[in-house]
Amino acid sequence: MTEAAAPQPGTQLANRLVNLGPAVKLRDRAYESFRHHLLAMNIRPGQFISQRGLVELTGLSLAAIREMIPRLEADGLIVTVPKRGLQIAALDLTLVRDAFELRRILECEAVAVFTRHASDAEIAALVTAHQAVQTRAEAGDRSRQLLDQAQTTDWAMHDALIDGLGNELVRNIYRVNSIKVRLARLEQSLLSEAVLMSALQEHARVLAAIAARDVPGAVGALCAHIESAYLRALGISAGAEAAVSG
Repeated sequence: MTEAAAPQPGTQLANRLVNLGPAVKLRDRAYESFRHHLLAMNIRPGQFISQRGLVELTGLSLAAIREMIPRLEADGLIVTVPKRGLQIAALDLTLVRDAFELRRILECEAVAVFTRHASDAEIAALVTAHQAVQTRAEAGDRSRQLLDQAQTTDWAMHDALIDGLGNELVRNIYRVNSIKVRLARLEQSLLSEAVLMSALQEHARVLAAIAARDVPGAVGALCAHIESAYLRALGISAGAEAAVSG
């Protein structure tokens, strides 16, 4: 990864939709657009939205939206509430706990496989991208651009671990779960200036073990990283809940 500014979210979405190709069904384009807007926080957990609202949001047809809704319901991203309409899945402590538990199960196995079988070039690419961010952070950079780059680099490493399994069923399960994990992190602003260095240090330990082909070390470091992220999520959620109740 380079240090150039990341493309604007709208550009990234447009590129993804183009890359999907004309053969991809409209409901898949609608799903990708919904996912983008959800992670961009253009729609929020717990929010009610109509089918017409989704048409306006995604720019796709009502038919595509109606085809997409059953998939969103099956993935637990939206709920149809009688007499009220469509509700974006609400974030709560149970969802966060379940999402991180599934993440732990999938990724701690994936990192073992990746450490054994990934090419030196694949590992070097992850290390280089991480070091580019860490060098700037250690120099005191706390810009929004760096935080965004750090988040992108973070996600890319976890995605690469799952991709290394070469298992489409696992990849699909991970894809849906990662939306929930990432949504929780965005909602709670987890990768912020306050936690940037600790998150980078956790990733550095994971990557160092992977580069050394140290399977037990990589598994231990990644599981510790996921646990830290989970505890940060719980701590911020608990604080927000206390503030509301207080």
